[in-house]
Amino acid sequence: MKTMQLVPAMEQGGVERGVVEVNRALSALGWENVVVSAGGRLAEQIVADGGRHITLDVKSKNPLTYFFRAAKLRRLLEAERPDVVCAHSRVPAWLFVWANRTLGLPWISFAHGANSVSRYSAVMTRGDLTVTPSTFIADYLKKHYGLPDEKIRIIPRAIDRVRFDTENLDRDFMAAKRAAWKIDGTFVVMGVGRITQLKGYDLLIRAVREANRIAPSERPFKLVIVGEAEALRKDVEEGLHQLVASLGMESQVVFAGNQQKIAECLSLADVVVSSNTRKPEAFGRSMAEALAMGRPVVAKAFGGALDIVEDGVNGVLVPDGLPPGEAEVAAFAEALVRVSKMTFGDLRSAALEKFSFDLMIARTRRVYEELATVL
Repeated sequence: MKTMQLVPAMEQGGVERGVVEVNRALSALGWENVVVSAGGRLAEQIVADGGRHITLDVKSKNPLTYFFRAAKLRRLLEAERPDVVCAHSRVPAWLFVWANRTLGLPWISFAHGANSVSRYSAVMTRGDLTVTPSTFIADYLKKHYGLPDEKIRIIPRAIDRVRFDTENLDRDFMAAKRAAWKIDGTFVVMGVGRITQLKGYDLLIRAVREANRIAPSERPFKLVIVGEAEALRKDVEEGLHQLVASLGMESQVVFAGNQQKIAECLSLADVVVSSNTRKPEAFGRSMAEALAMGRPVVAKAFGGALDIVEDGVNGVLVPDGLPPGEAEVAAFAEALVRVSKMTFGDLRSAALEKFSFDLMIARTRRVYEELATVL
């Protein structure tokens, strides 16, 4: 079996990490897996794990180069002749639709998020099958595009129990970060993921400030943001730095940048927060991984978070429907204070059972084989 994954870039993020994990598993099964992207730091990992990476610009939204890039993709498809092609975003999906017009290669559209409803976004429903990470996204596609149940396969993202192993952590790395971030004696609030406006890090910064105001203690709340903005979105990151300075919070916020050792970073947190309040997470990989490392989660009660977080059991859910602004800041601050006073059970075992990596790979393999056999 030969599969091809079309991804805008292999730099950072949950989708990209998922592609790395699936590549590792498929390669171990003896499959040939080819990842096509504009490149990035994770491309080397694809090769190291037994897959192949081909650099091709399937990321740019420039319409003037669309047909040129689609023609290059077509030539690549003709040369590689994969059994199944998987498109993980809208730009590569549109490029593939044109490139595949007369080739007739079977393909899967991986709808990783609830994109704005439009003809442009509708391409993520045009695959021979559409895979979603959650019931929320499946329902979203059915509601807005009339996608029939028989074309949908739900495959929740999973936790790699080997990578996220509490007994096999780089303790030297953790000690170095603990010192560099100056988090000893603090209650560490962590946000994980690429810095974009949708992540709501501005809200989280204000919530940490408010939590320290309403519940001063010997362990003040300290925020660590693990992730960075893409080159074209550095203004968002710079805006967060300016916000921190304007609030006088330099000692309360750490910008940790992009980190490869996510398990170790999560283990340094006391709570992991998904502060996105505008657009529901399709799944929320960092939330599931936090639970695997035994860390509770705070998130808004919508989207994929509802499949992961149980209020009062493994974290705290912030009510949906609050007006944006101070009301949301106050709600997240109260959630931080609440979770800091709670005691939790064995979060890891429950998370590993619910989000089994082996089960995800088995389901992924079954979908690939189903499509290759039928078509």
